[in-house]
Amino acid sequence: MDFVPADGTITMFSTTWCGYCSRLKSQLDKAGIGYTEVNIEEVPGTAELVASLNGGNQTVPTVIYPDGTSATNPSLLAVKAALGA
Repeated sequence: MDFVPADGTITMFSTTWCGYCSRLKSQLDKAGIGYTEVNIEEVPGTAELVASLNGGNQTVPTVIYPDGTSATNPSLLAVKAALGA
C-alpha cells in the first residue's frame, strides 16, 4: 500500500483511543488541512509500518507528508510548515 498523500494533505496513522490523534484531527479540521486517517488497529500491516518509522514503537499520531517524510505527534504548526501552508 502506498500511503504517501496528495500535495497539501497528510496521511495520519492513529487509533480510536488516542487523545493526541483526536486533538490533531480537530486542529487539522479547523485549519482546513486535508488528511487521510488510517487506524493501525484495523488496517493490516500499518502498525508495523508505524513501528518502522518510530524506532520500533507504534506511536500515534504518525503522519506522512507528500514528500514521503514522516513525523511523530507533530504540532499543527509543524504540519503547516511541512506543507508550506
